[in-house]
Amino acid sequence: MNEQGIEESGMAQVAGQGAGYAAGRRAGQTANLATAQVAPEIKAAPDTVTAAFEDFMQAFEAFKEGNDQRLSEIEHKLTADVVTRDKVERINKAMDDHGRLLDELALKKLRPPLSRGGRDAQGHGYGQGQDMGHDQRSPADAEHKAAFEAYIRRGDDAALRDLDQKALNAGVSGEGGYLVPPETDGEIGRRLTAISPIRALSTVRQVSGSVLKKPFAAAGFAAGWVAETAARPQTATPELSELSFPTMELYAMPAASQALLDDAAVDIEAWIASEVDIAFAEQEGTAFVSGDGINKPKGFLSYPQVLDSAWTWGSIGCKATGVAGGFAASGASDVLMDVIYALKAGHRQNGSFVMSRRTQGEIRKLKDADGNYLWQPPARVGDTASLVGFPVAEAEDMPTIAAGATAIAFGDFRSGYLVVDRVGVRVLRDPYSAKPYVLFYTTKRVGGGVQNFEAIKLVKFSA
Repeated sequence: MNEQGIEESGMAQVAGQGAGYAAGRRAGQTANLATAQVAPEIKAAPDTVTAAFEDFMQAFEAFKEGNDQRLSEIEHKLTADVVTRDKVERINKAMDDHGRLLDELALKKLRPPLSRGGRDAQGHGYGQGQDMGHDQRSPADAEHKAAFEAYIRRGDDAALRDLDQKALNAGVSGEGGYLVPPETDGEIGRRLTAISPIRALSTVRQVSGSVLKKPFAAAGFAAGWVAETAARPQTATPELSELSFPTMELYAMPAASQALLDDAAVDIEAWIASEVDIAFAEQEGTAFVSGDGINKPKGFLSYPQVLDSAWTWGSIGCKATGVAGGFAASGASDVLMDVIYALKAGHRQNGSFVMSRRTQGEIRKLKDADGNYLWQPPARVGDTASLVGFPVAEAEDMPTIAAGATAIAFGDFRSGYLVVDRVGVRVLRDPYSAKPYVLFYTTKRVGGGVQNFEAIKLVKFSA
């Protein structure tokens, strides 16, 4: 909202208070129309994160003003004007657009440059902005990187085969592809963390085998009080259960023309990372939330769900809103407090909310008993929004608000969910299947599942 819209809205509200209810309503509608015309939509995309953050905060201030007016109309007339409701929804959508743009700009800063750097006196490569005197790669890493680049560009795997003979962990047979250099492997991992919110919140373990088996004690050791000279009977021993997390194959197959591969100005490793990471992150995000565990990780929403009062190990506890497909008309925010305090203190202090962008748009409208908004925007660039003081992670794979949907999750995901990565990303060069393009069959093995069932709770929109 610009200054003119704010001034007109304020003048209309003052006029309404001085001229009585009828005149106030007419003035308020005029202000609504004036404000709706200047809703904080994205006219031109800002080119910096700071500018995008300022636009986002401006949209939030406009949203609060419009929503306050909507709530005031409901309080006095038991309904809100159509123009007011439309304005609030327009601003709410504009906030989502600004937030999405802010996320895209933040991710853009994480992308590696496409232009290749030069080489120092020893033949080691360096990229733009990197001091050629501070190349930290070891000779073995530099040799592997050069051999991998020759394989990607020309299909020449002779150097990689020589490295394979020197160190068995440098590569695998040509039929199965070759492991990417550690720099590219790490780049994919970092950007997956930025894009997939569940991976960023959860514990990540790297394994060299295909399955991670983890013993877990659902209950601790038993203890008891005794007199000084009384007998000490044996106490109960906790029963250990074994949790198994198999890794499943995740793949992407980008294509490139031979002309692109011949162009020395293009950093092929950076290009592979940029092509693959988005595809991997989207598949991972869906699997970590709702995956069925068949050829993919098992998402936390795929485990049995029960009311928290009937919770048992192996299931996820839920708190119901009391209304199918919505919040309760009175005390709408009570269910959020219920789900927060359903966690034990040790998990609650590390808790985070997980929901989709559309659900977050509905949450923004809620206030506490003192009239304060429960949802608060980030305090500065790079921070996350908060709900009742706890961070909010956006996961578009979460269900939207509907009858019986578990659209909000709250928990200590660091303790509750485990992501298992098999070390290494593998690339197989295929110049034959899609001539004149060269395909790069890129694979990694990923698993995941709930490791602590009492650390995650859900909000269920049901009676």
